[in-house]
Amino acid sequence: MKGKYLLTLLLAGGCYYANAQEKAKPEDTEVYTPVPPEVKPAKKCGDAPSDAIILFDGTNLDQWVMADDRNAAAQWTVEKGILTVNKKVGNIETKKAFTNYQLHIEWRVPANITGTGQGRGNSGVFLASLGKGDGGYELQVLDSYNSKTYTNGMASSIYKQHVPLANPTLKPGEWQVYDVIWTAPVFGTDGKLVSPARVTALFNGVLVQNNVELKGPTQYIGQPSYGQAHGACPIKLQAHGDKSEPLSFRNIWVREL
Repeated sequence: MKGKYLLTLLLAGGCYYANAQEKAKPEDTEVYTPVPPEVKPAKKCGDAPSDAIILFDGTNLDQWVMADDRNAAAQWTVEKGILTVNKKVGNIETKKAFTNYQLHIEWRVPANITGTGQGRGNSGVFLASLGKGDGGYELQVLDSYNSKTYTNGMASSIYKQHVPLANPTLKPGEWQVYDVIWTAPVFGTDGKLVSPARVTALFNGVLVQNNVELKGPTQYIGQPSYGQAHGACPIKLQAHGDKSEPLSFRNIWVREL
């Protein structure tokens, strides 16, 4: 009897679900609010859409300061629409701090680049800068075209944390493109981590980091971990201390999310 009773209940439930579905209307699942804001896309692929903040358009460094002295104007070289690293003065970072964002940045190592491994066109995009020096979360910039190094330190790696899914690096002298989605870590009122940072990155149009979870800020030696809580942070570009020829950047913009 119990089996027949259960079967009857199941059949009755199925009939109820079928009748409910028959009575449903298409408009029951239509949503009209909130209305997404209108954004005009760029006419040329890679150019900034209408709601982007232009960080470098080839003319000046008004949006940047020295990372180790935020009262000092950025002192890298701007010439013919291109921003070139000045290794003698150190890192630069944005005046504005960001939380979650979409970033577009283009970079190029010189065609005559010398050196090997990590000493070959080394720089980095720190997706959130944490104070002086190389503090923060680094997306590696490096010549990885037919050049060997440790894979969690090659171009488009989340340095010392995540190996890229592919290596679409173009040869030296050609412009490379990063498109990045940065999701900042969230900390509670007690300073403890609520949710870790995440990164999605495309390198020359190829997905290389797929919503990866970061273990903490970049550590050159040792394991990364979340220490002091923080909020919005500047974006930092690295003047690496290797002896190879300095690389260049152009067309840098960001959309706050």
